[in-house]
Amino acid sequence: MNTTPESTDQLSALKRAYLALQKMQSKLEAIERAKTEPIAIIGMGCRFPGQANSPEAFWQLLQQGRDAITEVPKDRWNIEDYYHPDSTTAGKMVSRWGGFLDQVDQFDSLFFRISPRETTSMDPQQRLLLEVSWEALEQAGQLPSNLSGSQTGVFVGICSNDYSQLLLSQGKDAINAYMGTGSAHSVASGRLSYVLGLQGPSISVDTACSSSLVAVHLACQSLRNEECRMALAGGVNLILAPEVTINFSKAGMLSPDGHCKTFDATANGYVRGEGCGVVVLKRLSDAIADGDNILALIRGSATNQDGRSGGLTVPNGSAQQSVIQQALANAGVEPAQVQYIEAHGTGTALGDPIEARALSAVFAADRSIDQPLWLGSVKTNIGHLEGAAGIAGLIKVVLSLQHQTIPPHLHFQSFNPHIHWGSLPVQIPTALTPWSSEQPRIAGISSFGFSGTNAHIVLEAAPVPPFSADVVTQMPQLLVLSAKTATALETAKTHLIQHLQRYPGLNLADIAYTLQEGRQEFSHRWMSVCHSLEDAIEALEKFNPQQCSTYFQEGDDRPVVFLFPEHIPQLSKLTQPLYQTEPIFREQVDRACVWVEAEFKLDLRQWLDANEQPLVEFQPLETSLLNQLAVFVVEYALAKLWMAWDVQPKAMIGSQIGEYVAACLAGVFSLEEALSLLIAQINPPQQTNDRLGHVAFNPPQIPYLSTTTGTWMTAETAANPDYWAHLLQQPIQSIETLEKTLKDPTCVLLEMGVDQTDRSFLHQPAAEPQQLRFASLGHPTDRQSAANILLNTIGQLWLAGVPLQWTKLQTAVDQPKRRRIPLPTYPFERHRYWIK
Repeated sequence: MNTTPESTDQLSALKRAYLALQKMQSKLEAIERAKTEPIAIIGMGCRFPGQANSPEAFWQLLQQGRDAITEVPKDRWNIEDYYHPDSTTAGKMVSRWGGFLDQVDQFDSLFFRISPRETTSMDPQQRLLLEVSWEALEQAGQLPSNLSGSQTGVFVGICSNDYSQLLLSQGKDAINAYMGTGSAHSVASGRLSYVLGLQGPSISVDTACSSSLVAVHLACQSLRNEECRMALAGGVNLILAPEVTINFSKAGMLSPDGHCKTFDATANGYVRGEGCGVVVLKRLSDAIADGDNILALIRGSATNQDGRSGGLTVPNGSAQQSVIQQALANAGVEPAQVQYIEAHGTGTALGDPIEARALSAVFAADRSIDQPLWLGSVKTNIGHLEGAAGIAGLIKVVLSLQHQTIPPHLHFQSFNPHIHWGSLPVQIPTALTPWSSEQPRIAGISSFGFSGTNAHIVLEAAPVPPFSADVVTQMPQLLVLSAKTATALETAKTHLIQHLQRYPGLNLADIAYTLQEGRQEFSHRWMSVCHSLEDAIEALEKFNPQQCSTYFQEGDDRPVVFLFPEHIPQLSKLTQPLYQTEPIFREQVDRACVWVEAEFKLDLRQWLDANEQPLVEFQPLETSLLNQLAVFVVEYALAKLWMAWDVQPKAMIGSQIGEYVAACLAGVFSLEEALSLLIAQINPPQQTNDRLGHVAFNPPQIPYLSTTTGTWMTAETAANPDYWAHLLQQPIQSIETLEKTLKDPTCVLLEMGVDQTDRSFLHQPAAEPQQLRFASLGHPTDRQSAANILLNTIGQLWLAGVPLQWTKLQTAVDQPKRRRIPLPTYPFERHRYWIK
C-alpha cells in the first residue's frame, strides 16, 4: 500500500497528538497522586500529665493504664478558695481536679538565646512549644541548623490565654515591650519559625478543642501542595488561672469526681488537662528518599463545621459523620478497613451519644461481628487537653501502631444507656490489647471543637523499612555528644547510658549515625570510638583518655593545616586496612598504580602489597623510587580521603616528597605530572629536563609552606623547573615562618602519616599547650586497628571544632546503610521565669 506525503503528515500529527495526550495524562496522574500521597510522621515530642515528658514515657503511662489526674497544684491557685460542690455558687468551680504538668514556670532561656526579661513576658505555652518542637526534631533525627532558610512549615493549635490575663492583672505600669509578642497566639508559631530560621508557612490555629488536629490537617495540605518540604504540627495548652475552669463548671462540662468516663453509663463530664505535642511530617516519598525513621502514615484528613446545631456549643452528629467520611474518602480507605478509633470522647451526657451515633452511621456497614471496631480515648488518662487534645490522641495512636498494642481505656464499666450502636460491633479495650492483623492496621482520630469546627485524621502503620534494621557491622563506631554547658553534657551522657541499658538490642551503627547526623553541635563535646554497646556504656561511665575525650571549643571553626612528611614507616602494613575499607582511598591508590604501570612498567601495586619486604625482581634504584612513589601515593590518597569528608586545608606544609603532594593538591601540577616528575629523578638530566618541559606549572591555589625554603610557596617558585628538578636533594630548613605557623594555637595540624613529632620535619612537639596535632595513621607499634585510629582522629578533629560533613563521611565508608533512631533528646537546663 502506497502512502502519500499528506497521509504521512496526518499519521505524524496523530502520533504527536497521542503522545501529547499521554504526557498530559501522566501529569494529571502525578498531580492526583500528589494530592493523596501519604504523609509520613518521622518524629514526635510531647509533654503530658503524669511525667509523660517524652513519647517513651507517654507510652509507659498508657500501657500501664495510669490516670494522671491530680488535684489543682497550689502554684496554680488555692483550690480551697474556689471549690464548691454546688455548681450554681457564684465564683466557684465544681471540680478540684485536672491533668497538670510540672515546672511550667521553668525554661532554658540561654539555650534559645532569649533574655530573662523577654522570657518573663513570654506565655509559657510559647516556651513549652519551643522545647517540645526541638525534641521532636531531634527524635526525627533532623539537624535544626540544616533547616535554617528551608521551606519548613509550622502549624500550631493554641487557644488558651491565661498568662496574658495574669500579666494584665499587674496593671498598666507592668506592660513592657515584650508583652505583645509574648502573649499573641500568632507569635506561638511565628517565634518557632524565627528561632529555627524556617521560611515555610507559619500558622497558629484556634478552633478550640480541635485546634491541634486542624493544625495537622493544614500541615498535610501544605505538604501535598508543596508549600513546604517538612512541617512541624501540634498544639499546646496550659491552665494557669481559675477563671475558665469556673466558666466550664457553670456550663456543666466538668466532672465533679475528677474522672473522664468516656462512653460509660456514669459519665458526668470531662477533666481539664494541659500539655504539648508536636509531630514532624514529610511527604512519604521524601521521607523514604531521606532515609527517615517513619513512625506512621497519615493517609487522609478532613475538617468541617457543625453549622446550625442545637446550640452554639452543641455537637452536630451529621457533621461529625460527614467529616469522618470525607477523611476516609481522601485517604482512599473503606470504613471496614478501620480497626480502631481514638474518639473525641469528652465523657459528657450530651456529647458521647452524638459521637457514638456518628461512628455507627459510618462504620457499621460491611463489618462482621468478628472484626469489631475498637474504641478508646486518651482523655481517660490525662484529661481533655483542649487546644492540644487532638495531638495527644494522634501521638497515642502512633505509639499504639508502633507497639502493635492498644492501651487500656480507663473508667469504663458499661455503656451509657443513651448510646445505641445499632449493628456496629464495638469493643472498649479495658486492658492492654494486642493489635495485630494480616491487613494494614488503620485507625482514625476525631477532634471536635466547641466552636463547631471538627477534624478527623486517618492513620496507618508505618511501612517496613527498605533495608534491614538488624544488619550489624563489625566496624568500630564513633559516638559524639555535645551540649551548651559542661553540666548539660554530663546529663546527656547519663541519659544515653540509661537508654542503652534499657534497650540492649540497639544497633551501635544506628546510634552513632543518629548522634552524628541528627544532633546540633555545641561547644562542650565528648567522643569515643566503640565496638559494642558495652564499650559505649563503659566509655560514658568512666573517663578513659585512651578511649574517649572531652573538649570545650569556643569561637569560630578552627583552620586545618595538612602536614606531608618525607617518610612513612612500615607504610604497607599501616595502609592495607584502609585500602580494604575506604573506597575513596582505594580509588586514588588504584588510579596512581594503573598510571605508573601503563607509563613506566613499574608495579607499584605489588610494592604496596609487599609489606616493604625486599623483592628480588626490583633493582636498588627501583626500590628507592618505589619507596618514594609509595609515600607520595599514600599521602595523596589520605589527603583526598579527608577532603572528600569535607576537611579542607586552609594551608599545607610539605617536606621533600611531601612537598610534591602539597603542590599537587594546590593545583601546581596534576597527579600524573607529579608522578612523572618523581620518576624523572632517577633518569639522566636530559630526560628529566624533557619531562619538566611537558609540565604546565600553575600558581598554587592553596597556600603551602616549603620545608626547603622555609617560606610560603610563590607563583614564581612554583613555575621554576629547576626548583622541582633538585627538590629532593635540598636540605630541610628551619625558618621563623615555619616555626610560627606550626606553633599557632588557632591551627589544627593533621599529618598525612603517622604521629612523628619526635622525628619529622617539625623536629620537636609544638610548645603551645593549645596546639592540636593529629595523625591519619597509627604508629607501627600501635595495637589499635587502622579504622580505630582514623575514627579517633575524626573524633579529635570534631572535638577541636573542625567542621565535619557527617553525610559525606557515611557515604564514603564501606558499611551497611544506617538509619535514624529515637535517642534521648537535649537535656534543657531550666530556670524560673514568672511574673512577680
